[in-house]
Amino acid sequence: MAETIGLVILAAGKGTRMKTETPKALARTAGRTLLDYVVDATLDFALDSGLSAEVGLVVGHRKELVEAWLSTHPSRELLRTAWQREQRGTADALRACFADLPHFWDYDYTLVACADTPLIQASEFRTLFAALRADSSLVGVCATFDARDPKGYGRILRGAPGFHIVEEKDATSDERGILEVNSGFYILRTRHVREVLGSIGNNNKSGEFYLTDLFQDHYRVGPVKFPSAEPFLGINTLEQLAEVSGLLRARKLRDLMLSGVEFLSPTTVHVDHAVSVGPGSVIYPNVTLLGRTTIGERVVIESGAFIRDSEVRADSEILANSYLEGALVHEAATIGPMARLRTGADIGAESKIGNFVEVKKSKLSRGVKVSHLSYVGDAEIGENTNIGCGFITCNYDGVNKHKTLIGSHTFIGSDCQMVAPVTIGDDAFVAAGSTITKDVPSGGFGIARATQVTKEGAARRFLKKKKP
Repeated sequence: MAETIGLVILAAGKGTRMKTETPKALARTAGRTLLDYVVDATLDFALDSGLSAEVGLVVGHRKELVEAWLSTHPSRELLRTAWQREQRGTADALRACFADLPHFWDYDYTLVACADTPLIQASEFRTLFAALRADSSLVGVCATFDARDPKGYGRILRGAPGFHIVEEKDATSDERGILEVNSGFYILRTRHVREVLGSIGNNNKSGEFYLTDLFQDHYRVGPVKFPSAEPFLGINTLEQLAEVSGLLRARKLRDLMLSGVEFLSPTTVHVDHAVSVGPGSVIYPNVTLLGRTTIGERVVIESGAFIRDSEVRADSEILANSYLEGALVHEAATIGPMARLRTGADIGAESKIGNFVEVKKSKLSRGVKVSHLSYVGDAEIGENTNIGCGFITCNYDGVNKHKTLIGSHTFIGSDCQMVAPVTIGDDAFVAAGSTITKDVPSGGFGIARATQVTKEGAARRFLKKKKP
């Protein structure tokens, strides 16, 4: 029978120093909340370790926002919440978990993690758990590391057979000189938590109930020192959020480079956590890839491109300073420079969307060319149709949106307007400067412009000359 573990994540913090009303756990970095990273790391650890697991989120400040986040999480069936009604310390938070989720007492192990540590990964939990499993007499382990500046951290005082943790406010000057510090991450045998948690008091300078009291010299507990502080970096200020965001971004880019993606200037590129990029792709400086964006193989993305929640398929080019949001670009298409694809833009393979062209909620088939200064909205355009410069679909009548349909192998001249709803057939030709208000059948020629009038010698009436 599989061993079991309760994954307790402390997520009740207000984030006062971040100057926001949003719970700290819901602060965002690289396209996700801090809580997303920690939940995924704990669940990945449990899965990798063959443990039957459930997550208990201890919420507090604006708990309804955390509960709303939970309701949309892909693993929501494994997530539960417990309410810490007052901020009275970490031991009080764990008590709140067992009070609201009493079945957590039945788990073999209890893991405690902090919600504001997005750099944590399953590997750290595996190391911690392996240390606990390696010695059957141990009842708990704590992740520690050496801090260059230990200010604010609880100090690790090693004893026998266990160790204890002294919070900075309660530490002597000598104890404050200790560099080994508490990370706030623990894995314990739940029977030890049951025996000790209820007796923890708040006789300390903060008047709080410290979870660190689960670790004492006379308990069989062990510190597990990690070589780096990085995985355990917590966030209390926007400055710290920016620092950790930079580390997450560097980690993401490192993973992509190892998979075969070339970045010409990695430090200038921002790539969200969920973005995927295929091997052989080349990313120029100052590119931003956000949300659930997918970039295929051998794609070139030039400087200044901004892409959110879009898919760009293999062998395409996104040229400089183009903006894509909610768009689909099929194989070997070229977008830009300085093009905008809005939500619902579906650009066919081998198509060309050129400079200062905007496409919204429109499907363009293979080989369509819209090269210059045009707006395509609420339209469908067939294969290998060429759209001239200055083209506009007049899709909005002030109340409703209407559709423009243009067939395959059709030519639309420069400076044309399609007043929707209107249909242009296959193999048609629309003359430059036309405002089309009626359908043009397949093979038809459409022209709609005023007759030119030329008056000999009349130009002098309109030309203005400078006075001598």
